[in-house]
Amino acid sequence: MRKFILAAALGLVAVPAASLAGQVRLNGAGATFPNIIYQTWILTYNQKFDNVEINYQSIGSGGGIRQFSDKTVDFGGTDAPMTDSAITAIQGNVFHIPTVLGAVVPTYNIPGLSAPLKFTPEVLGDIFLGKITKWNDARLASVNQGVTLPGQDIIVVHRSDGSGTSFIWTDYLSKVSPEWAQKVGKGTSVNWPVGLGGRGNEGVSATVRQTPGAIGYVELGYALINKMAFGQVQNKAGNFITPTLESVTSAAEGTMGEMGPDTDFRVSLTNPAGAQAYPISSFTWFLVRKEYPDATKARELVKFVWWSLTTAQAQAPKLGYAPLPTKLAPWIEARLKAVKSGGKPVWTTAAR
Repeated sequence: MRKFILAAALGLVAVPAASLAGQVRLNGAGATFPNIIYQTWILTYNQKFDNVEINYQSIGSGGGIRQFSDKTVDFGGTDAPMTDSAITAIQGNVFHIPTVLGAVVPTYNIPGLSAPLKFTPEVLGDIFLGKITKWNDARLASVNQGVTLPGQDIIVVHRSDGSGTSFIWTDYLSKVSPEWAQKVGKGTSVNWPVGLGGRGNEGVSATVRQTPGAIGYVELGYALINKMAFGQVQNKAGNFITPTLESVTSAAEGTMGEMGPDTDFRVSLTNPAGAQAYPISSFTWFLVRKEYPDATKARELVKFVWWSLTTAQAQAPKLGYAPLPTKLAPWIEARLKAVKSGGKPVWTTAAR
């Protein structure tokens, strides 16, 4: 029987070399945003199917895109879709396959505070620009009436690595803050005006938890697992929305009109329309090649991806992610059926 160790904190599933005889090994790397659910999927899949061993390293979206582009991994993970120029650089050899929906939340450490804070888009922008520096700033106090805010310094925490979570956060700030859009912009890595850096969602979570007065941004699942305080964010309709699976799904539904059977799924969900939509929501994607040199690997990867997007979607809610809208299933199936090796489709039957 195969033995393996799941090191979720490191984003690594390690398997003794002796256990790999006769197995297909698939290596992936990338986003930390979905790492919680990816490691759960991989552990379940590795237990269920002993002909394949899957490894995913949680190194950030920037690293995932780089390793995928350099062909050092079989698949990538990213919360920031590849740019047109990056896709051109690899001769267009990529499909973006959405896997789950998630939320990026403002998480903070204010000792003694019990009620969740409310944040307007303008306040979030100015905190991360370094223009609001105290927790009892009048603009924070005005939308949090009845909450006693301390005169404590605000310590901003951001990602230090190339990050899809940062892309989602800065994509949102660029839409709601003209000053942010002009001075900083959006990207997996930006020149942060202020703050401390943490590596991965794990690093930001740890820094915020250890630093009184800190505010950062992490994927909802990390905040829930670590029992961290996180705030409500005012959406485009003017409502303060708690990040929940329902409000994330509402954000996706507000953007479905932008997609169709021929979409490449590189769609931004931030600041959507919808009265109950949480405004800092996103898809996260697997990066899968259109053409693989190894037909066996390609076939097993397609089977794993399809299993993740069908059978395994039921695991998403308990881990803090929203499952994909069912409307996407036939469109995703068409992409996976187009994956080839040697010019021939590898899909036989992807159901497992």
